[in-house]
Amino acid sequence: MTGRRSRLELVSDILVAIQNKGGRIKPTHLMYKSNLSHKLLNSYLDELVEKELIQITEELARKREKPLKTVVITDKGLNFLAEFRRMREFTDAFGL
Repeated sequence: MTGRRSRLELVSDILVAIQNKGGRIKPTHLMYKSNLSHKLLNSYLDELVEKELIQITEELARKREKPLKTVVITDKGLNFLAEFRRMREFTDAFGL
């Protein structure tokens, strides 16, 4: 078993989970896909919104009293993922 995930790996895991669902995902699904607690996920989501890597949208759904929240990856978030993958490939090539 590998060690704990770094902060950057957690951010990457969150963004990859959103990207794999077509760029949009419900927060609960994201929590399970990224394997984080509700509290920790919300902390990361707040930071990612602040850094403009994701957006959280609220839409009124039929037959629901509360708005439906959706987490959406931004172009900046997609660029971050591409660069993070390049960095990981680079370090893996040197065995770091």
